[in-house]
Amino acid sequence: MKTKTRSIEQIIEEQVRRWQITRTEEKKEEEPISVVTFSREHGSGGDILAERLAEKLGYELFHQEVLHNMAESARVSVQFLETLDEKGVSVLEEWISSLVDRRHLWPDQYLQHLMKIIGTIGKHGQAVIIGRGSNFVLPPDKRLSIRVIEPMEERIQNLSKELGITIEEAKQRIIKTESDRKAFIKKYFHADITDIFHYDLIINTENLSIDDAINAINGVLK
Repeated sequence: MKTKTRSIEQIIEEQVRRWQITRTEEKKEEEPISVVTFSREHGSGGDILAERLAEKLGYELFHQEVLHNMAESARVSVQFLETLDEKGVSVLEEWISSLVDRRHLWPDQYLQHLMKIIGTIGKHGQAVIIGRGSNFVLPPDKRLSIRVIEPMEERIQNLSKELGITIEEAKQRIIKTESDRKAFIKKYFHADITDIFHYDLIINTENLSIDDAINAINGVLK
């Protein structure tokens, strides 16, 4: 799901239309996991890996920025919920209620919308979701959660080359982004984003190619 050539409104309309078309299709009672969530260290190549995986699997890709913009609109969460049948809405509400109780959350309007949007994506399946605590929102048996890591020095070099900035500028960007992401997860989900026990699979891209990483993920999904 690319945002460079389409507005957020267009992305939402197209996604809702796709879900409405497939809404009446009969689904099996037991389905394999078809949602992959990505958390990544800045500069580790996690975004590229997520994009390539979505392309290979034929899944919809939901970027962190898109989710953030969607969650800021009450209208979007309503539009998404309307793509579910009555049973789907009921199950989603149970998911969210369980999450709030289990983690002792006090969700503000933004988090309420975010959980409904991510939850709806999870119910429809066939999606790769980047960031925004999606692994905390969806039940463990409904998604494969991945954390992409790489040593700091490697990430600094990666970002410096990618953006054409100095080593020091790249380092400061990584520190700032990592701090913001940690604060977001701590604030909304009362969790430590770096805790490996929040993830099903940890991928270190220092010595693992994108293709090898995709093969590893496919092996887990099968």
